[in-house]
Amino acid sequence: MPGLTQYGHDAWWLMLLKAVLIFVILMLLTLFNIWAERRVVARMQQRIGPSVNGPFGLLQSLADGMKLILKEDLIPKTADKVIFLCAPLIVVVPAFLTWSVIPFGPTARLPWSDTHTPLQLTDLPVGVIFVLAMASVGIYGIVLGGWSSGSTYSLLGGLRSSAQMISYEVSMGLSFVAVFLYAGSMSTSQIVAAQDRIWYGLILAPSFVVYVISMVGETNRAPFDLPEAEGELVGGFHTEYSGAKFMLFFLAEYVNMATVSALATTLFLGGWHAPWPISFWDGADSGYWPVLWFMGKVMCFIFVFIWLRGSLPRLRYDQFMHFGWTRLMPLSLLWILAVATARTIDLRGGIERQWLFAAIAVCLVVIGSLFFVAEKKESDAAEDAAEFDAAEFDAFAGGYPVPPPAKVP
Repeated sequence: MPGLTQYGHDAWWLMLLKAVLIFVILMLLTLFNIWAERRVVARMQQRIGPSVNGPFGLLQSLADGMKLILKEDLIPKTADKVIFLCAPLIVVVPAFLTWSVIPFGPTARLPWSDTHTPLQLTDLPVGVIFVLAMASVGIYGIVLGGWSSGSTYSLLGGLRSSAQMISYEVSMGLSFVAVFLYAGSMSTSQIVAAQDRIWYGLILAPSFVVYVISMVGETNRAPFDLPEAEGELVGGFHTEYSGAKFMLFFLAEYVNMATVSALATTLFLGGWHAPWPISFWDGADSGYWPVLWFMGKVMCFIFVFIWLRGSLPRLRYDQFMHFGWTRLMPLSLLWILAVATARTIDLRGGIERQWLFAAIAVCLVVIGSLFFVAEKKESDAAEDAAEFDAAEFDAFAGGYPVPPPAKVP
């Protein structure tokens, strides 16, 4: 397993080249993802989608970006101008910085020299924690953008977005713990190297499922796009933004989509390792093939984002928060306890693995049954409330008219 000593020794021009390449890749990926989303959703809805600007409409995203840049830039009179201008930067800069620790591939030789360098800008002993930290910084930009706009709708959108992202960041962080226990490291490159035989998405499937749900909520994407609920908040935290500043929020959203997809690929799908059965080929993980495997896996997750947007309706806000705090987090904690127990026994011995897995499966079935019992009780309570509302109501029973009891939504 490669160590962290291979990082930090590149020449300054090579580091600058890597940073520029990452920036260019993210910008092109964003333009492509916007086009792909519009085309795929159009196909799902039996429409055409972008087809005029460029071949197959590929330049439509670029045309939209130019329109936003050239559009008149407005600042509300009641806005705090300094914070209003800085908020989009606080959101978009961490989105790009996160990719500094994402491994695109193993160590490779530059085609014009004999220099070997890892296909990664840098790495840290706590690389995954760095990703979470950058995501947390982005939340400040959203809150400040909503607060500094001087609009009630923007403020409510910012508060809802921050509550949503913070809640699902907890579940996202808990889903990483099982990966850390198996890999024995928080470094992204070492986690990928530890998956050379089997992917953690298979042996740690509950963590993978929790992460996939959390990453959709973290990026404010449908069906969890509650901060932008048009019927309630007009447009969310960026209601008062226009022109280039709105474009930065839009850019950060699509970069974050790619970021969580790349992180899922790194932690659960083997990173740049070739998928089975291509992995049996000796040259599958050599040259620049790993970059293609990595980008292919990322694009699969991007398609899942688009698929969800074109398929599922938006959830109610209380249902969404209730699901995160009362379902995802308890399941994540119980799964971490089970994984830690299994890992300790596996390292120290003392019990056969099949009996351990059977006990864990029984515990998961019991816990799932308890969740269904709780949902049944809530459903019965809602039915009782509905029957009470449907009963005959005498407004003059107390001698004077009173309004009927409020209905449970």
